[in-house]
Amino acid sequence: MKGQGRPREKLAEGNDELKRTYRAKSRDMSEAALGIEEDSMKIIESEIGIHGYTKAQWNIVRRVIHATADFDFAKPDKNGIIFSTNAIENAFGAFKQRHHIVVDVDMVLSGINKKSIARIGTNLICNISNKDVVEISKNQNKTRSTVAMRYSSKEIDGGIVVIGNAPTALYEVIKMVNEDAVRPSLVIGIPVGFVSASESKLELSKANVEFITNIGRKGGSPAASSIINALMLMYINSLN
Repeated sequence: MKGQGRPREKLAEGNDELKRTYRAKSRDMSEAALGIEEDSMKIIESEIGIHGYTKAQWNIVRRVIHATADFDFAKPDKNGIIFSTNAIENAFGAFKQRHHIVVDVDMVLSGINKKSIARIGTNLICNISNKDVVEISKNQNKTRSTVAMRYSSKEIDGGIVVIGNAPTALYEVIKMVNEDAVRPSLVIGIPVGFVSASESKLELSKANVEFITNIGRKGGSPAASSIINALMLMYINSLN
């Protein structure tokens, strides 16, 4: 009688292993890497406890914490992440239409999952090192990130903007939105820094555009790329 439960336990363990194998293959990861990620997520869940985010929002916030090891991104009284009403819905719509994803710097570009980009069928745009952008920025005495956003206006219209480094890039996107020059589906604005980072995020939260941002100085390229990566993964999973 004592051994009757063991076959069921072994079957359950086998099913868990099969599920883990499937999840790893679907993410193009090793099972070891997936195991570390899942253990990390459990630690984040246990340390945060109760929070005020929806399930979809929490999937994104948790990814940012995983990328930065900074729990303040989940705390509204510190540097908590903020979502506009239709931010996630609009991101999914942009993915469905295969609109462009425009980023501010190469560091954000390098952190975005290229396999997810390929599965969705969209394009990544980063013009910060474009020769024309460099020349215009010198002639007009503007930052390259400012010029790069204006230079990318065609791709921004209807697309998703991801800014993790340059407040001036975020200000320029907001300016273009206010001018009705572009209408992005979503602006992920989470620049880091001491000059204009907090202020630019506040302006984004007031703009007539769907956004994901946060409070205060914290942010950065890892946080920005983890947000778009989380959105893409959620979208791809929704198709299965």
